[in-house]
Amino acid sequence: MSDIVTGQRLPDSARTRQEPQAPAPHSGDPLPARGDNRRLRIGLLGGSFNPAHPGHILIASRAARALSLDQVWLMVSPGNPLKPRHGMAPLTQRLASVRRLVRGRTLIPTTIETRLGTRYTVDTIRTLKTRFPNARFVWIMGADVFTQLPRWRRWKDVIRTVPIAVMPRPGSNAAALRGQAASFLRHYRLPTGKIRQLPEKTPPVWAFLPGPQNGISSTALRNAEQ
Repeated sequence: MSDIVTGQRLPDSARTRQEPQAPAPHSGDPLPARGDNRRLRIGLLGGSFNPAHPGHILIASRAARALSLDQVWLMVSPGNPLKPRHGMAPLTQRLASVRRLVRGRTLIPTTIETRLGTRYTVDTIRTLKTRFPNARFVWIMGADVFTQLPRWRRWKDVIRTVPIAVMPRPGSNAAALRGQAASFLRHYRLPTGKIRQLPEKTPPVWAFLPGPQNGISSTALRNAEQ
């Protein structure tokens, strides 16, 4: 037990034997896991961020501008069920990589999924909508991820729960726009001229946000460091 808990001073030998503990992954997290009544337009960008790179920030910033979002939550996942655990950095390390790139108050790095105890997107979204009942959420994903959406657990429930903003990614856009998810949602795509209205729309609804593309990937960064 520490000095603070017991009110007693530990012997020097006992204190030198204690190992320093790493900070909790949610240390300094600005988001209340219990929720609140904020009335904001919020983008949700989930991912492993293994590590985070400027492409993630570009996607988040462009979505914030195009959709007039008040905040974008960069949700560092406790573990992507579709990705192998081998090579996955600790949560604290991945969160730190996001924090190093973020500037300003719009983009918010968070480990809220860990604190909510959710791992699958469908569960995360439903919990967030319950705990932040006045927020207008939009799920943000790259075109490469949109092609994989049918592999997600209860993916049709996901698209029925939250509007989806698809961001362009080199080499993935054509496949995304012709893929299974786009086909299923073909009657629910928002025209380009109405993209700004996406957070106010009732799902299912989605939009493809055209614009500059960044081909950098976390995998490429990890390989370059080896």
